[in-house]
Amino acid sequence: MSNRAVNAEVFLRTGETAEKLIRRFSKKVRKERIIEEYRDRMYYEKPSDKKRKKKKLRKLKNER
Repeated sequence: MSNRAVNAEVFLRTGETAEKLIRRFSKKVRKERIIEEYRDRMYYEKPSDKKRKKKKLRKLKNER
């Protein structure tokens, strides 16, 4: 997680429908992990718990 401000903006292309515009916006937000970061920041997590969580994720990735 970083402490950067994120402005995800999408502009309407010529001949594009509103549904497609919304789909592109959703995809961009998902790619930049805006929603996940918001959910992570909703509650305080102790630094030691963050470390423990990262260590566990690394271990799981290495086992694959």
